[in-house]
Amino acid sequence: METASGSASVASEQLKPPAERPVVRRQAVFVALTFFGMFGGLLGGWFGAPSSFVWFCYSVAYVFGGWYGLKESVKSLQEPAVEIDLLMILAALGALVIGAPFEGAMLLFLFSLSGVLEEYAIGRSRTAIKSLIEMRPESARILRGGETVTVPIDDVEIGDVFVVRPGDRLPLDGVVESGESTVDQSSLTGESVPVPKEPGDDVFGGTINETGSLEVQVSRKAQESAISRLIHMVEEAQSKRAPTQQLIDRFEQPYVLSVLAMTAIAVALPITLLEQPFESTFYRAMTLMVAASPCAVIISTPAAVLSAISAGGRQGVLFKGGEHIETAGNVDAIAFDKTGTLTEGNSRLTDVSTLENVSVDGETLTDDRLLTLAAAVQTRSEHHLAEATVEAAADRSLDVPDATGFEAVVGKGVHATVAERTIHIGNPRYFRSVTGGRSIDGIEAGLDAVRELEAHGKTSVLVVAETDGGLETLGWLAFTDTIRPDAIVAIEQLRERGVERIVMLTGDNERVAEYIADELGIDEVYSELLPEEKVEHIESLQRRYDAVAMVGDGVNDAPALATADISVGMGGAGTDVALETADIVLMSDKLDRLPYAFALSRETRKTLYINFSIAFGAILIMVIAILTAGIPLPVAVVGHEGSTVLVSLIGLRLLRFEE
Repeated sequence: METASGSASVASEQLKPPAERPVVRRQAVFVALTFFGMFGGLLGGWFGAPSSFVWFCYSVAYVFGGWYGLKESVKSLQEPAVEIDLLMILAALGALVIGAPFEGAMLLFLFSLSGVLEEYAIGRSRTAIKSLIEMRPESARILRGGETVTVPIDDVEIGDVFVVRPGDRLPLDGVVESGESTVDQSSLTGESVPVPKEPGDDVFGGTINETGSLEVQVSRKAQESAISRLIHMVEEAQSKRAPTQQLIDRFEQPYVLSVLAMTAIAVALPITLLEQPFESTFYRAMTLMVAASPCAVIISTPAAVLSAISAGGRQGVLFKGGEHIETAGNVDAIAFDKTGTLTEGNSRLTDVSTLENVSVDGETLTDDRLLTLAAAVQTRSEHHLAEATVEAAADRSLDVPDATGFEAVVGKGVHATVAERTIHIGNPRYFRSVTGGRSIDGIEAGLDAVRELEAHGKTSVLVVAETDGGLETLGWLAFTDTIRPDAIVAIEQLRERGVERIVMLTGDNERVAEYIADELGIDEVYSELLPEEKVEHIESLQRRYDAVAMVGDGVNDAPALATADISVGMGGAGTDVALETADIVLMSDKLDRLPYAFALSRETRKTLYINFSIAFGAILIMVIAILTAGIPLPVAVVGHEGSTVLVSLIGLRLLRFEE
């Protein structure tokens, strides 16, 4: 059978839809011709039509029914290799040789019909790429020189501003510069309701603007947009074979050779040793060949796995390959990052406090002055606490000076020089590592304040300045984060779906971590972790459980994501590194999609077991029946092709999977 051509290449500018439909239509025409030829020959024989007419009909059935199988057989023999198509061609020719042309034609008809259904099953799942490609407009209306100019999206540069009207599909990713509207992001993220957008909000190419007009500044070029990355990820997912599929691929050729050998033995032994007649012996051998062919086994995995990938994509869950669907079905322990994963990640500054009687440059240090120094240092940092500090300074309209010599110690803190004074900002671990044994004036009062703030679930850092006499505590900052509204429900649903252990791994301090864990009902909490320490905890979980998943969104989560058996990235807020590392991406950033992802994985695994039971069961029953009861070739053909069609349809059920 001819395999439908695959998906388009995202990297090039010619994003073309898959070509499955023309192939399936052509195959369907061949199946129809085979059907008419088969029954034309049968009816012609019954009603005494000229033999030339009968054989013409059977010739049509054999030519069109065996066309694709013969092509694939010749192609595989040139490699050299043997595939199931060769078995079907040989069995049909064998039936013709022994004077059973109708049985051979029926075999080719049902074999080609099952081929069309297989292509349809796989093609249905591959339409995910086509629908994604159709989501991306070909052009954008760009503001240039006070005028609106329509240009191809590949010619749009970062920083350009495009205009979208109500009902338009956004062509590219960007940040709203002016205007307010709601945007339907369901096709990309799976969100069920439109999302309000205003100046400063991110928008994504391929989504639909609803109520108002927007002017959007481009943040990513066409090839790097969210929709292009999603297309690329879906393409990669459909090209990666599941472990079961890889096993079947290795198993196919030896099995086909074994069936051919068994058929030869089934012909030779009865004739040479038992002196049975050639015609009945050969007929039974051909029937045995058909019954033992593993068509249903071969199609059972791609039909199910590709359908599951498509079903997940429609719900905002992107599996990056069939292997991840199978592995996710075995997960019994899950580790979560905290900030940006279990919490919103939009930390805000709640407390700015100075140590009593501290002065800077001869003036008593005020809260605003402390915040100004901290913001100057944090301006160059990408950490979420740094962003909250800078935003708080902007909200107070503080004049933030420039800083030089910025350096960061991952997971601990930062320092920079502001007005010829080095300012350190970090957690207690940071100051233990950078002081070099030097004492810090006021550190005990600072640590007491930090501990008190952390007892109330706030993340706190100390601000310390270098002076001529050493190091001096200036004050402290405290931040709070909000637990995601869907986090509690997601964790409860994960437990209902058989997850035995839920763990939190965070670089945040112990008290804040414990506070969040208590609110969510998490089993184990590990805090103040560096990226490499998160990896160690993942490895520890892997020694205790069969399969461990890691859910995270940041650069510091990437090593742990890569170590886990299954890694899950937050698609909306997640960094590029986390998304590239993750095996599963939650495109809508909603944790309630995580239980769905694992439920879909387990349903897929169950479907594979059912399909294998049907496929191998049908082979076993028919082989036993042939050897003991001598069932005729037509029954074997119907049983063989019927099981192939059945497993294809069972796999397609996953396209409509809902919890």
